[in-house]
Amino acid sequence: MGCVLIAAVVRERQVLGIVPSTFTEKNLIGITCGKELKVATMHDLLLKMMEFGDAFIALPGGFGTLEELFQIVSWA
Repeated sequence: MGCVLIAAVVRERQVLGIVPSTFTEKNLIGITCGKELKVATMHDLLLKMMEFGDAFIALPGGFGTLEELFQIVSWA
């Protein structure tokens, strides 16, 4: 995700990071470029992704990544 973020910022695109507050409290995210929106739960994260997102991609990850992708696809 970091490479995609940097590529977008270099090309002067808008970037919005939507992060569950538990990740920020435990320092599980790195430095963010662009705007950062903290949400309470993963469900809130998906709702905000649907609200603000124009397109979605899934990068290699685990079962959580697949769950998020399938929820977004089923809501679209």
